[in-house]
Amino acid sequence: MSSAEPDTPDGLTVRSHGALNDIPRDQWDQLANPPGAEFDPFLSWDFLQALEESGSATPDTGWYPRHLTLEDAAGALVGALPLYLKAHSQGEYVFDHAWADAWERAGGQYYPKMLTAVPFTPVTGRRLLAVDEATRRTLASAAVQAASQWNIASWHITFPDRKSWQEMAAMGLLQRVDRQYIWQNQDYAGYADFLEALSSRKRKALRKEREAAQAGLEIEQLTGDDLRPEHWDVFFACYQDTGSRKWGFPYLNRAFFDLIHQRLRDKVLLVMAKQDGRYIASALNFIGSHALYGRYWGRLADHPFLHFELCYHQAIDAAIVLRLDRVEAGAQGEHKLARGYLPSPVYSAHYIADDGFRGAVSDFLDRERPAALHDIELQRQESPFKAVEPKQETHDEH
Repeated sequence: MSSAEPDTPDGLTVRSHGALNDIPRDQWDQLANPPGAEFDPFLSWDFLQALEESGSATPDTGWYPRHLTLEDAAGALVGALPLYLKAHSQGEYVFDHAWADAWERAGGQYYPKMLTAVPFTPVTGRRLLAVDEATRRTLASAAVQAASQWNIASWHITFPDRKSWQEMAAMGLLQRVDRQYIWQNQDYAGYADFLEALSSRKRKALRKEREAAQAGLEIEQLTGDDLRPEHWDVFFACYQDTGSRKWGFPYLNRAFFDLIHQRLRDKVLLVMAKQDGRYIASALNFIGSHALYGRYWGRLADHPFLHFELCYHQAIDAAIVLRLDRVEAGAQGEHKLARGYLPSPVYSAHYIADDGFRGAVSDFLDRERPAALHDIELQRQESPFKAVEPKQETHDEH
């Protein structure tokens, strides 16, 4: 069900949609992954709609889709904004629980809040989906107006690319910085070539780690039509094990992964470990045009260094073969640093409706940002690379 809002000053019509099904797939994808831009599998209609169709991101799980679109006078889609009303702050990877607690203690109502993000996916990418900055500004203005009309206290945009984040600052949104660990491909010919870029001590340590991890195992990398239901059976059992230990319950259900297999299996890389003829672990990656995105992993049996091998070393192997610029291995994890994944800033932007609350959050973020950037710089000094560190590309400016 979609509803029209008043026309914008630009002569465009804003509509909110309670399901991605209301928005034509080809029109959404034209904005989410426009020609010439880096392909982002997580922004595709196929991925986002699978979250809704499977029941993973729906009102029953605390996610209320309210996607915004802009239409021109002819009814053509010129802008889109993935948007959810949230009844909690789970599955976001940008932590605002302290903000929620402070506002509730002050007598305010923090939830429901508005969120622009890819659910359960801490991957940097486009968020205000339009080809020009003026239309992106109109989208942001429409979201702020929607917050006022719906009596929502805040709107949060998580993991926008740096250019979009800077545009959002010019629009008056508050800025936050966090970090992720990202591996950059320096045109390596193979994993051995990458190892040669490391200091001698780190190089020896990783060789020993991989030898121990691979001992007694068969490791497979599967994509496209090589993926079969039995592989997904194993992966989902592994995912459930990790999800129940880390979050209390897995965010995604089996129906979601079935839809991903149907729609995006050519963009999936599943790394599987087999011991004595039985699969014991699996790691799921998505393939973009420039990056390999590590998402979920799990294991059904213990084995030395298995997590590091399947999630980080195998991802590097694959990125080199596929000639991808980088590997984004997800949120958190200082252990990634020793394996060649260097800290890099990631971003979020925030709109707070109440003047007093906005001022308090702004003061906090003004102190937090330089501290976060300083920590990133200190960690980069612990790089495992030789004294001349490989050139770092800014991954979020593609």
